[in-house]
Amino acid sequence: MIPWQEYDALLRKKLSPKRYRHSVAVMERAVELAKRYGVDVQKAKLAGLLHDVMKNEDKNNLLQFIRNSDILLSVAEKNGPPLWHAIGGYLYVRDVLKIEDADVLNAIRYHTTGRAGMSKLEKVVYLADLTSADRDYEDVEEARTRSEEGLDVGMRYSINFLICDLVKKGNMLHQDTVDCYNELIERELNKNGEKTKE
Repeated sequence: MIPWQEYDALLRKKLSPKRYRHSVAVMERAVELAKRYGVDVQKAKLAGLLHDVMKNEDKNNLLQFIRNSDILLSVAEKNGPPLWHAIGGYLYVRDVLKIEDADVLNAIRYHTTGRAGMSKLEKVVYLADLTSADRDYEDVEEARTRSEEGLDVGMRYSINFLICDLVKKGNMLHQDTVDCYNELIERELNKNGEKTKE
């Protein structure tokens, strides 16, 4: 039995009102996408709700929390504070809330970077975060449309958008993001190759 009221109260306490509303919006979008793609709705709801649980944590406290764990930060992670909340959220949900479901934990951990070998749940939460009703960045409508055409279609568009944005800003690329992109492109090339052979 998932203690929804307890988690809701926790988020209201830990997050700013805007970030709380975003978390609820991501949960709702994750449920929509989960139903569309045959993903466990309760897991999508849970991961969507908790994905940003550490987003408003003080940066120094968050970094210390991660350093006290079993996770070693990569160069991109050490130099990318916006990535810390996903790692911290994964640890908080695993170690404090005692949620053991690996798929839910990974959906929270990789919702900012993506990675190669993402499960359908991970893709649902990644896309829900980018396309929730509260999002209003340039190209969000296109991202929403693509995410409803297929999980990989949505992922390809979103990862490409993210990489272009990071490069434009002169930020480091996380290896997981590069691996995710390469896997999606390879899958597309293989699919097109099969069509060509026919």
